[in-house]
Amino acid sequence: MPTPRLSQELASFAANLKTQDIPSTVLERAEDLLVDWFGSAIAGKGSRPVETITQFAQQMSGFNSKHAGPAEVLISREGSSPFLAAMANAAASHVAEQDDVHNGSVFHPATVVFPPALACAQALGASGEEMLTAAVAGYEVGIRVGEFLGRSHYKVFHTTGTAGTLAAAATAGHLLKLNPKQMLHAFGSAGTQSAGLWEFLRDAADSKQLHTAHAAATGLMSAYIAQAGFTGAQQILEGKQGMAAGMSTDSDPRKLVDGLGTRWTIAETSFKYHASCRHTHPAADALLQVMLAHKLKPSDILKVETLVHQGAIDVLGPVTDPTTVHQSKFSMGTVLALIAHYQFAGLQEFDRHFHDDAICLFRDRVTMTLDPEVDGAYPQRWIGKVRVYLQEGQILEGRVDEPKGDPGNTLTRTEITDKAMRLAAFSGGATPTEMHHAIDLLWNVRKESKMGFLLPRS
Repeated sequence: MPTPRLSQELASFAANLKTQDIPSTVLERAEDLLVDWFGSAIAGKGSRPVETITQFAQQMSGFNSKHAGPAEVLISREGSSPFLAAMANAAASHVAEQDDVHNGSVFHPATVVFPPALACAQALGASGEEMLTAAVAGYEVGIRVGEFLGRSHYKVFHTTGTAGTLAAAATAGHLLKLNPKQMLHAFGSAGTQSAGLWEFLRDAADSKQLHTAHAAATGLMSAYIAQAGFTGAQQILEGKQGMAAGMSTDSDPRKLVDGLGTRWTIAETSFKYHASCRHTHPAADALLQVMLAHKLKPSDILKVETLVHQGAIDVLGPVTDPTTVHQSKFSMGTVLALIAHYQFAGLQEFDRHFHDDAICLFRDRVTMTLDPEVDGAYPQRWIGKVRVYLQEGQILEGRVDEPKGDPGNTLTRTEITDKAMRLAAFSGGATPTEMHHAIDLLWNVRKESKMGFLLPRS
């Protein structure tokens, strides 16, 4: 019996998805994630790596007027090509470390799905409903590819950069109305360009924003060239020399088509409450739980032992003495130190205090220990466990089964709006009036007959 062509089945789903196929609660969740992403994208303004990529995009645009392009570069408010706008907006939305994450795939979907969704919708004159449906297709494809590639993949590869190319291709391809055969070619082209390695964390390099910029732009390109007849590998995911063969030792092909059309993985996606790597959030919430319950001050604590999964050790372990704000967001010690001192690890706390003497002293008293229960539950569940050793000799334990932002402990629409407003205020990327107008539009995006620019042009 021939092996099922799983790439083909996934491509057919992405091409054929209709708005009426999607439950209303799932579409509402997509709107939540869209507004959340928009706040993160605006927060990228002023970030040096983001501005560098955006300047490159503008230099490459070839437009005589900054208003000439049909797709919106959010941090500069200039018009550009869909390719370059998606590139710039994907970089912008991944730098504040506030964009969403899907636990089971360890994948940040929004930052590689909504940039091509918005850029293509604006360029094609698509409706808000069409854009949202395409985004759902991108989430469903990207998350399943991340789950398929498994834990071994994430140990070396940044899944958002790799699975993200397929997610972006599915999103753009849906808006371009690719048929299943064309969508499969787009997947083949996207998969062969998948990239993103964790080595950058050791050097505080800028690569994480490059990963998302590349994934969003090359996924979009793969869809456009597939529409023009360009062919790609037919089994890029599960083939003998495909992505899994080169990037994973524990891939599970069944994950590619798990529950297509009935299990909506977009509804499983979590919001990020703290402005740091998601691997730090469970322990951060568990520490805060202990400190509030026992009315502790930072000076009461001798040391903190975090009980974590192996993925946290793999990603966070190399960061022992962070030298930049962004690198500090991948330091378990820094995040917990900010939680201990300020009860929140937000953009202001990192920007103003990550290298304070008190934060560094606390940071160096935080350790990570592999815990069998936490590791066994990961990545489907991200359990937070800590042991807090007090100066007086007492040991307190904290546990959080669903960190703030997870589906069972999610953010309300008011909290999502407030978060987006804080992100914009931090970067100065938009005024409160501009943000309220854009957010109101996005909460009602399905009523938009044609997607225009979200912010006034500069």
